[in-house]
Amino acid sequence: MRAGLDPSVASPRINQYERGKHTPDTSTLTKLGQVLDVPVAYFFASDDDLADLIMTFHRLSLTRKRRLMALIQRAKP
Repeated sequence: MRAGLDPSVASPRINQYERGKHTPDTSTLTKLGQVLDVPVAYFFASDDDLADLIMTFHRLSLTRKRRLMALIQRAKP
C-alpha cells in the first residue's frame, strides 16, 4: 500500500482507525494524508464544517491562501 501499510493488514487496520478502536501515530497519519491528498489537520477536525474548511484551504493556490490569510488578519478584533 502506498501509505506504507502491509497489504495483508491494511484493511483491518484502517477499519480499526475508522471505528476508533486504535489511533494511528503521526507518521502513519502523515503518510495517509499524502496518499489521500489531505492535510494531517483534516484527521483532527472536530466537525464536518471544520473538515470542509481545512480541505477548502488546502486546495487553494498559494496566492489565494495568502490573500485569505491577509483578510483574516485584518478582521481580527
